[in-house]
Amino acid sequence: MARDTVLKERWELLVEKLSKQFADGDVLELDAIIYLVGVQELGQYEKKYKKDEKVNLMHIAICRLLEPYGYYEFDFFDDDGWPHYTIKEELPPLKAGEQTVLMKEAIVNYFIEKEYIL
Repeated sequence: MARDTVLKERWELLVEKLSKQFADGDVLELDAIIYLVGVQELGQYEKKYKKDEKVNLMHIAICRLLEPYGYYEFDFFDDDGWPHYTIKEELPPLKAGEQTVLMKEAIVNYFIEKEYIL
């Protein structure tokens, strides 16, 4: 099966499963899933986040998701438990569609690694 087809099927399965668990069946969009990854990585599930903290959670998620691709490297946890990353390699210029595919692939791989999907 073609790589794109496998990614598409896994993405649809993941969106369906996450949407049922976190959105009462409403379909979660890419940004919402990135946010969920950030909350997962921070591990502070019960906290209510301010707007700037939500942006920071999405940044954490993007760093974590792109770490296996060699773009970021985990550096340390600060005193509040927030992870910090350093840039190892600048992302190449990508078109919007290419960015979306990269993020979907990274998210699918993340949830496979976490054994949330197969």
